[in-house]
Amino acid sequence: MSAPATARVGHIHLRVSDLDRSIAFYSGILGFAVTQRYGSGAAFLAAGDYHHHIGLNTWESLGATPPPEGHTGLYHSAFLYPDRQALADALARVVAAGVPIDGAADHGVSEAVYLRDPDENGVELYVDKPMSEWPRSEDGSLKMVNGRLDVAALLALAKPASQN
Repeated sequence: MSAPATARVGHIHLRVSDLDRSIAFYSGILGFAVTQRYGSGAAFLAAGDYHHHIGLNTWESLGATPPPEGHTGLYHSAFLYPDRQALADALARVVAAGVPIDGAADHGVSEAVYLRDPDENGVELYVDKPMSEWPRSEDGSLKMVNGRLDVAALLALAKPASQN
């Protein structure tokens, strides 16, 4: 039995230590709109008119510290952008906000930039390449790579902040 090809990850829900700080990151920098606040302890954010792609709450984590390295938990959440322009615009906002970039890669199937949110949760911002360009082994199986992504060239595509 397998999941249907149309199944998708619908949203992530994160425990955060400071709700307003996390909203400032996911809304103010990444650009997701707040669709609802749930009292003083939770908020829901989305791209477009979806009910939510991101849930944030402090119900069990208000003022908490990030989990220590080397423990299980979320490695990163990944946000798929529709095209390189949209990814470049998001990356430009990240850089302008002074958020450090942990890394960037061309995976053959996608181009990705990695960073951390205010609670040290890993965040991947990426764009898929057309499936026809995905690298394949001789037997036709997918062969993802971990190549260099030219971040400067990607940033050069970003619209000026006034248009972003």
